Amino acid sequence: MILVLLGPPGAGKGTQAKLLAAEYGIPHISTGDMFRDHKARGTELGKKVQAIMDSGGLVTDDITNEMVRDRLGRDDVAKGFILDGYPRTTAQAEFLEQLLARAGRKIDRALSYEVPVEMVVERISGRRSCPKCGAVYHVSQNPPKQTGYCDRDGAGLVQRDDDKPENVKKRMEEYAAKTAPLKAFYAGRGLVSDVEGVGTPEGILAATKTVLGPR
Repeated sequence: MILVLLGPPGAGKGTQAKLLAAEYGIPHISTGDMFRDHKARGTELGKKVQAIMDSGGLVTDDITNEMVRDRLGRDDVAKGFILDGYPRTTAQAEFLEQLLARAGRKIDRALSYEVPVEMVVERISGRRSCPKCGAVYHVSQNPPKQTGYCDRDGAGLVQRDDDKPENVKKRMEEYAAKTAPLKAFYAGRGLVSDVEGVGTPEGILAATKTVLGPR
């Protein structure tokens, strides 16, 4: 099974990808994990990504696509995989389609997690993270035991610049301009299934499994 997860930032794609990966026994592949892997291994692609990020630039489609090509060349994707955060544009989607076609494979379903904009802004702007261990909290949905401090190591929690309300709105605008057209791309191929993205992670997983049908 090959799945692509769609939806705005804060729609819960990462959480669902992890749950689905465990449920179906296939790897969860995210752009963030790929970037971190290449940087940790000190590959040429990793060095390029680091240089771009250090300069405040955006990682190009060519580099992202090359990382995807590398990742999908590994043995653990033989039974399928779940893509989270890629493709982000129709150009990337076309690259992925061609890459899979050359291997005699194709995407089975594009799952679009539907969440109201105001809920997305609330979800993201309420996030707080630990600068030491990376633990993530939410001021109302998953607060730390002591307000403002990490449960694990007591470090002061921070709000990422990307998670501030004004920047969340900018991210939503960018999503609408570049990533939302992906839904039309996959709908044109009869691959899109909408999933209600409001509720508990377990409830959303159950809805996703219903959409996917029996294995």
